[in-house]
Amino acid sequence: MERESFGSRLGFILLSAGCAIGIGNVWKFPYLAGSMGGGAFVLLYLIFLVVLGIPLMTMEFAVGRASRKSGVNAFQQLQKPGQKWHINGVLGLAGCYIMLMMYTVVGGWMLHYCWLFASGQLAGLDAAGVGGMFDGMLASTPVQLFWAAVTVVFAFVACWLGLQNGVETISKWMMLILLGLIVVLAGYAMTLDGAGAGLAFYLVPSMEKVNAAGGLASVATAAMNQCFFSLSIGIGAMTIFGSYQDKKRALGGEAIRIGLLDTFVAISAGLIIFPSCFTYGVQPDAGPRLVFLTLPNVFNAMPGGRVWGALFFLFMAFAALTTILAVFENLVASCMELFGWQRQKSALINLVIVAVSSLPCILGFSAWTGFTPFGPGTGVMDLEDFIVNNLLLPIGCLLYVLFCTHKKGWGFDNYLEETNTGAGFKIPRAVQLWLSYGVPVLILILLLSGLWDKAKAVMAMFAA
Repeated sequence: MERESFGSRLGFILLSAGCAIGIGNVWKFPYLAGSMGGGAFVLLYLIFLVVLGIPLMTMEFAVGRASRKSGVNAFQQLQKPGQKWHINGVLGLAGCYIMLMMYTVVGGWMLHYCWLFASGQLAGLDAAGVGGMFDGMLASTPVQLFWAAVTVVFAFVACWLGLQNGVETISKWMMLILLGLIVVLAGYAMTLDGAGAGLAFYLVPSMEKVNAAGGLASVATAAMNQCFFSLSIGIGAMTIFGSYQDKKRALGGEAIRIGLLDTFVAISAGLIIFPSCFTYGVQPDAGPRLVFLTLPNVFNAMPGGRVWGALFFLFMAFAALTTILAVFENLVASCMELFGWQRQKSALINLVIVAVSSLPCILGFSAWTGFTPFGPGTGVMDLEDFIVNNLLLPIGCLLYVLFCTHKKGWGFDNYLEETNTGAGFKIPRAVQLWLSYGVPVLILILLLSGLWDKAKAVMAMFAA
């Protein structure tokens, strides 16, 4: 089967950025910044982006481009005889499925809220009314099923149409609209009365806030975990896009551009949210509830809030949909290679798998509310989030970096040669020691920290 390829460099950059840009940027990043001390969290995130995120992204791209394969087959192509590195490809494939189990649901929430604002159903509601809407959405299995199905069918149709005509073309237009929306929304937020106070809370580092959030170590761990989650690295999603890419451009420069786009959207989301919160007297550290319970009250208080609210949640929906589409493409391409299926057959089978596997997350808010894996207030989505973000992403990143930097894997020389092939920014050999030993140590710290936090939660649950 002839290998598909991107029609343009812009398609590669925007689709890869679309995979990275998702709810990790526009939903999780702002509420973490708000609850983790504002500017200190943002600064640490930027540091980890440079020393961890960008290098790890080049490794996924390099493995994909050198092998011209996705996930499992990429490792099989590059590993030495008798080695088992391809198990990481299997773990990555599992991570993509589990990510979509919850991502399709949250993407559906964004679409639902966009519809609620556009249709005027949230107009005039007070805080209790908005809260009732949110609780009603979570408790209504049919509502969640409908909107989750919309997200899955969207990804299916795009992948059915092919890489260039479907996935690449649709992603490019969605990304351009997303970037346009965020510029308009952030520009409007900068005109609000509370813009100055919001920006100070968001971007000025404060040790007092850091200490209140649990100390520098806690904030640094959250920033590092957010870096992995935001960039979608560690589960092979970027490997497939590297496999579609030609060798005209060095991968370091492409990873930097994608990382900058990803970070621009993440920071811009905060530029929308925090000036709005401070203008209308809303707590900026409201956690995950910020987007769905707090911001609707802000938009209701704004002149033209119905329009601004609809545009904001359309932007949020596009951010989720670009990631869903990119990860779904990874699943489709992987199954095409592993089982010899045609693209349309692979897309159809994965449509069914993803749709069915999304049900536990939806039922976790209604029929299965009694399932609390980490104590009261947790559910199926928390378990899925833990498996992906605290286990599969860091483990996948650790195995990628070991594979690309050590002799028992692909090796640093092969990685560096592939990464630096083509025009543009080159990764210097001087970073070999850092990538070979410093990065794995940081990833291990993140992995063990996440496991310890969840172990404490489970012990506390049993103690109670």
